Amino acid sequence: MSEKTETGSKTERPPVRITMKIGSMEFEIECREDQVQEMVQKILSTVSEYANKPMPSPAESIPTPARAETCRGILERIWKEGWFVEPRSLNDIHMEMTRIGYHYDRTAVAHALLDLVRDGLLTREGKPRRYVYVQKRPPNAG
Repeated sequence: MSEKTETGSKTERPPVRITMKIGSMEFEIECREDQVQEMVQKILSTVSEYANKPMPSPAESIPTPARAETCRGILERIWKEGWFVEPRSLNDIHMEMTRIGYHYDRTAVAHALLDLVRDGLLTREGKPRRYVYVQKRPPNAG
């Protein structure tokens, strides 16, 4: 709502800000005071439409992962396949992951490699920023 001043010009009131929580959903509304009821009704109708939709069966909603998804999981998989028999640079490893369809940031790959070194699966040789990674023990050596 706007008010008239003595000169006849209009001044705007600051917008109203409302936060609503319905179940696990949270909404934040910012609007003029005269729009609050309309906006709340729109949200409630949207939520009720959403709630009335049939839920997909568990088989439809959760796809079964066909392959490892974490950076470390992918590195462990290629280690198990014997890919680290030869020393590999970070660049080689990153390119191999990209080739098989996984696109991780180099720093994420470097951190996961360091974890595998600490866990004794791989060893790294060389100088910082030029390390090569090679298997410390074969995959079946448990």
